[in-house]
Amino acid sequence: MTQDRDTTIAVLGAGSWGTALAVLLARNGHRTLLWGHDAAHMARLAHERANRDFLPDVAFPENLHLREDLAELAAEVRQFLVAVPSHAFRSVLAALAGRLSGDALIAWATKGMEHGTGKLLSQVADELLGARASGIVSGPTFAREVARGLPTALTVAARELEVAERIADWLRNDRVRPYTSLDRVGVEIGGAVKNVLAIATGISDGLGFGANARAALITRGLAEMRRLGEALGGRPETFMGLAGIGDLVLTCTDDQSRNRRVGLALGRGGRLAEILGELGQVAEGVATAREVRTLAARVAVEMPITEQVYRVLFEGLRPDDAVAALLSREPKQE
Repeated sequence: MTQDRDTTIAVLGAGSWGTALAVLLARNGHRTLLWGHDAAHMARLAHERANRDFLPDVAFPENLHLREDLAELAAEVRQFLVAVPSHAFRSVLAALAGRLSGDALIAWATKGMEHGTGKLLSQVADELLGARASGIVSGPTFAREVARGLPTALTVAARELEVAERIADWLRNDRVRPYTSLDRVGVEIGGAVKNVLAIATGISDGLGFGANARAALITRGLAEMRRLGEALGGRPETFMGLAGIGDLVLTCTDDQSRNRRVGLALGRGGRLAEILGELGQVAEGVATAREVRTLAARVAVEMPITEQVYRVLFEGLRPDDAVAALLSREPKQE
C-alpha cells in the first residue's frame, strides 16, 4: 500500500483537460485515479472506459481508475493534479486540504483567477495548503492533442526547482517535453490573460477583419500580458516562452480554443448566454476578463484590449464599436 501511495497520482476534474492529463499519466506508467464531482458522469466513464462527451476517440489505459469519493481518494494518494475550472478551485482544494498527508504534492493545470477576488490560483493554494509542496502546469496545450499523443511542450512552475522537476517527471515522455520555471506569477498570468485575448481575436475574426488585425491583437495583447505580469512580480522572459507567447498564439489562432470560439460567435452577432449554453464547457476567459480588468486597475496597468473585451461581455458594447475604440486611441510609440 505504501508503494501504491508513492507512485499513484490522482487527477481531480473529469472534463476534457483532466481526462487528457489522466490518460497521459497512465500511459506514462503511473497508477492514475481520475475523480469527478458528478457521480452519473463518472459512472458513464467507468462503464465506457472513455470520456465520450469530450474525448470520444480516446480509450482509457488499464491503469486509469475512476473515483467518486474525494475523502477516500485523499487517504489513498500523496500526489494530486487538479484540473477543475477556476470557479471550483477553492472548494475542491478546501475539501482536500484537511485530509492531506504532510508530504503531499499538489499541482494544478487550471488556468484563470479566483472569481470575485482576482487572486491568482497560487495565492488560493498557499492559503489552503500552507507550506505543502505545490506547482503549476501551463503552456500551449489542447486536451485532444495531448490525449492523442501528439507532440507537446509545456511549463511547470513551482517555488522550488526540485518540486517543479518532480511534477515535470510525471508528464515527460517521448511526445511531451516539460520545461521548469520558478516564476509562478508569470506562468499564471500568462495562462489567465491569454484566454481573454483569445476572445478578442475571435471577435475580430468573427467580424471578418482578417489576419492583419489578428496579428496586431496578439502582439499588443502580449504587451498587455507582460505589463500586468511584471507589475505583479513576474519575469519578463516568462512571457516570451511557452506559458506566455506560446499559449497566447495557440489559443488565439486555433478553433479548438473555447475562448476563441466564444469570440467568433460574438463577432458574428451571437448572444453571450446562448453561446455559452451551446459551448457546453467552461470558457475561462469570460470570468477572467472581469478579474483581469479589476486587477489591472488596482496596480495601475493599462490593458485596452482587455477593457474592450470586458465591455463587450458585460456592458453590451457592440463588437465593432469595441474595435473602433481600440483604433481611435491616441497615437503612441510601440
